[in-house]
Amino acid sequence: MPLPPSIVRRVLLTPLLFVLTLLIVVLFPVVQPVATLAGRDRRRAARLLWFALAWGTRESVAVLELGWLWLRRRARDDRHYDVIRRYVGALYAVAERRLGLRIVIDGPRPGTTPDGDRPLIVLSRHAGPGDALLLVHHLLSDYRRRPRVVMKAQLQLDPCIDIAANRLPNVFVTPGGGAVDDIGRLADDLGPRDALLIFPEGGNFTPRRRRRAIRRLARLQRRDEAKRAAAMRNVMPPRPGGVLAALESAPTADVVFVAHTGLDHMATAADVWRRVPLTEPVRARWWRIPAEEVPDGRDARTDWLYTQWERADAWITANRAPVPE
Repeated sequence: MPLPPSIVRRVLLTPLLFVLTLLIVVLFPVVQPVATLAGRDRRRAARLLWFALAWGTRESVAVLELGWLWLRRRARDDRHYDVIRRYVGALYAVAERRLGLRIVIDGPRPGTTPDGDRPLIVLSRHAGPGDALLLVHHLLSDYRRRPRVVMKAQLQLDPCIDIAANRLPNVFVTPGGGAVDDIGRLADDLGPRDALLIFPEGGNFTPRRRRRAIRRLARLQRRDEAKRAAAMRNVMPPRPGGVLAALESAPTADVVFVAHTGLDHMATAADVWRRVPLTEPVRARWWRIPAEEVPDGRDARTDWLYTQWERADAWITANRAPVPE
C-alpha cells in the first residue's frame, strides 16, 4: 500500500501524536499504580507504560523542535542531528532504566582508532526491535558521526522520522522498489564525519524470511550464494546491490560491520512482552575494514561481503544466549 503524501501524513499524524501523548500523560497517574500492582515481580506493564510515556513526550518535544527550526528557516542544517541525538538518547536512557537494556560492544569502535577521520559505510544485521535506533544512538552520541540511513518507507508514518529524515540525506526504500541508484547518490558526497548505515539483509531477520531469501537465490540461479546462505543460520543473505553502489560511490570510505545478539527473539509484540525486562545484555561486535582492503570488482566484492556475513554468523553462534523459558 502506498504511503499518503507528506502533507497528509503531517496534517493527520502529527496532531494524533500530540493527542495520544496527552492521553498517556493524563491517564498515567491512574494507570501506573494499577500496572505496578498487577505486574507481579517483573512489572512488565508498568515498565512498558513508562517507556510509552517517554516515547510520546520525547517525540512530541522533538517534533516541536523541528517545527521551530523550520520557522527559523533552518530546515536543512546540522541542528537536526542535535534534535535526533537528544531524542534517541532519551529513549536509550529510559530503556536502560525501565526495560533492562544493557549493551556490551566488542571490538574497536568507529572514532576510537588512530586512523584519522574518514567517511564510514556501516553494514549491520537487522534483528529485533529498535536495533536501528540503537545504532543511530551510538553513531551520534559515542562516535559523533552524522548518520545517513537507508530505511523502509513505512517509517515515515512516524512524525519525527518523517520530518527529520526527509530534511537530511537519507534514502527510503519500498518493497520491490529499486533503491540502488539512490544509495549510490547518497554515498557520493560522504564527508569525513558522515556514516552511511545500511542493513544489507533488506529486512528484520526471521527464520521464515531467511528461508524465503535462500529460495529466491536458488530461483535466480545464484547457486553458490544460496549454498553459502543456507550455511548461515543466524542471518539472512546480504543483498549486494546497495552495498556495491555505496562502495563504488565512496571509494575512500572505511567499512564497518556490526553483528549483534540479544534482541533476536523479540520479533512480535508478544515476544517483547515475554522478554521484558531483558535479563541478558545485548552484545555487539564491530569490526572496521580500511578502504584500501576492500577488493575491486563486483564479483570480488560480493564474495567479500558474504565472507564478512559468515564472520557475523559465526560470532552470533558463539555469543547468543539461550532463549529464556
